Amino acid sequence: CPIPSLKREMRNLSEECSLEPVTVSMAYVYFEKLVLQGKLNKQNRKLCAGACVLLAAKISSDLRKHEVKHLIDKLEERFRFNRRDLIGFEFTVLVALELALYLPENQVLPHYRRLTQQS
Repeated sequence: CPIPSLKREMRNLSEECSLEPVTVSMAYVYFEKLVLQGKLNKQNRKLCAGACVLLAAKISSDLRKHEVKHLIDKLEERFRFNRRDLIGFEFTVLVALELALYLPENQVLPHYRRLTQQS
Protein backbone atom coordinates (compact mmCIF):
# COMPACT_ATOMS: atom_id res chain seq x y z
CA CYS A 1 0.00 0.00 0.00
CA PRO A 2 1.55 3.32 -1.05
CA ILE A 3 -0.10 5.36 1.71
CA PRO A 4 2.54 4.91 4.45
CA SER A 5 5.31 5.75 1.99
CA LEU A 6 3.40 8.84 0.82
CA LYS A 7 3.06 9.97 4.43
CA ARG A 8 6.79 9.44 4.91
CA GLU A 9 7.42 11.62 1.85
CA MET A 10 5.07 14.27 3.26
CA ARG A 11 7.00 14.25 6.52
CA ASN A 12 10.46 14.34 4.92
CA LEU A 13 9.50 17.17 2.61
CA SER A 14 7.96 19.13 5.49
CA GLU A 15 11.15 18.73 7.51
CA GLU A 16 13.24 19.92 4.54
CA CYS A 17 11.02 23.01 4.36
CA SER A 18 11.25 23.51 8.16
CA LEU A 19 7.53 23.05 8.70
CA GLU A 20 6.42 22.32 12.27
CA PRO A 21 5.27 18.83 13.36
CA VAL A 22 1.80 20.26 13.95
CA THR A 23 1.66 21.23 10.26
CA VAL A 24 2.59 17.70 9.19
CA SER A 25 0.00 16.32 11.62
CA MET A 26 -2.70 18.48 10.05
CA ALA A 27 -1.65 17.41 6.56
CA TYR A 28 -1.95 13.77 7.69
CA VAL A 29 -5.48 14.34 9.00
CA TYR A 30 -6.55 16.00 5.75
CA PHE A 31 -4.97 13.16 3.79
CA GLU A 32 -6.68 10.47 5.86
CA LYS A 33 -10.04 12.18 5.44
CA LEU A 34 -9.57 12.03 1.67
CA VAL A 35 -8.62 8.36 1.91
CA LEU A 36 -11.72 7.60 3.99
CA GLN A 37 -13.90 9.45 1.49
CA GLY A 38 -12.50 7.26 -1.28
CA LYS A 39 -11.08 10.28 -3.11
CA LEU A 40 -7.64 8.76 -3.69
CA ASN A 41 -6.65 6.84 -6.77
CA LYS A 42 -3.39 5.94 -8.46
CA GLN A 43 -3.49 9.07 -10.62
CA ASN A 44 -4.16 11.64 -7.93
CA ARG A 45 -2.66 10.32 -4.71
CA LYS A 46 0.56 12.33 -5.00
CA LEU A 47 -1.44 15.46 -5.81
CA CYS A 48 -3.64 14.72 -2.80
CA ALA A 49 -0.59 14.41 -0.56
CA GLY A 50 0.94 17.59 -1.97
CA ALA A 51 -2.24 19.61 -1.67
CA CYS A 52 -2.69 18.46 1.95
CA VAL A 53 0.83 19.62 2.86
CA LEU A 54 0.31 22.93 1.07
CA LEU A 55 -3.03 23.63 2.75
CA ALA A 56 -1.73 22.67 6.19
CA ALA A 57 1.33 24.86 5.71
CA LYS A 58 -0.76 27.83 4.62
CA ILE A 59 -3.14 27.55 7.54
CA SER A 60 -0.84 26.62 10.40
CA SER A 61 2.32 28.61 9.71
CA ASP A 62 2.50 32.21 8.64
CA LEU A 63 4.48 31.55 5.52
CA ARG A 64 5.74 34.41 3.45
CA LYS A 65 5.14 34.43 -0.27
CA HIS A 66 8.63 33.16 -1.14
CA GLU A 67 8.28 30.34 1.43
CA VAL A 68 5.04 29.20 -0.16
CA LYS A 69 6.76 29.30 -3.55
CA HIS A 70 9.69 27.30 -2.15
CA LEU A 71 7.28 24.72 -0.72
CA ILE A 72 5.47 24.41 -4.06
CA ASP A 73 8.83 23.99 -5.84
CA LYS A 74 9.78 21.24 -3.40
CA LEU A 75 6.41 19.49 -3.75
CA GLU A 76 6.63 19.65 -7.52
CA GLU A 77 10.14 18.20 -7.47
CA ARG A 78 9.46 15.48 -4.88
CA PHE A 79 6.10 14.23 -6.11
CA ARG A 80 6.82 14.93 -9.79
CA PHE A 81 3.64 16.77 -10.70
CA ASN A 82 2.92 20.10 -12.32
CA ARG A 83 2.34 23.10 -10.03
CA ARG A 84 -0.72 24.08 -12.07
CA ASP A 85 -2.26 20.70 -11.31
CA LEU A 86 -1.35 21.14 -7.65
CA ILE A 87 -3.00 24.54 -7.39
CA GLY A 88 -6.12 23.19 -9.08
CA PHE A 89 -6.15 20.20 -6.79
CA GLU A 90 -5.81 22.37 -3.72
CA PHE A 91 -9.35 23.57 -4.40
CA THR A 92 -10.62 20.03 -4.94
CA VAL A 93 -9.20 19.06 -1.55
CA LEU A 94 -10.71 22.15 0.10
CA VAL A 95 -14.13 21.18 -1.21
CA ALA A 96 -13.70 17.55 -0.15
CA LEU A 97 -12.78 18.72 3.35
CA GLU A 98 -15.83 21.03 3.27
CA LEU A 99 -13.49 23.96 3.95
CA ALA A 100 -12.94 22.58 7.46
CA LEU A 101 -9.21 23.29 7.68
CA TYR A 102 -9.15 24.13 11.37
CA LEU A 103 -9.08 20.76 13.02
CA PRO A 104 -10.09 19.76 16.52
CA GLU A 105 -7.09 19.02 18.69
CA ASN A 106 -8.12 15.38 19.21
CA GLN A 107 -7.68 14.73 15.48
CA VAL A 108 -4.23 16.29 15.31
CA LEU A 109 -2.69 15.18 18.61
CA PRO A 110 -2.14 11.45 17.91
CA HIS A 111 -0.10 12.28 14.80
CA TYR A 112 1.70 15.09 16.58
CA ARG A 113 2.72 12.81 19.45
CA ARG A 114 3.97 10.15 17.05
CA LEU A 115 5.96 12.67 15.02
CA THR A 116 7.56 14.36 18.02
CA GLN A 117 8.49 11.01 19.56
CA GLN A 118 10.12 9.86 16.31
CA SER A 119 12.34 12.90 15.90
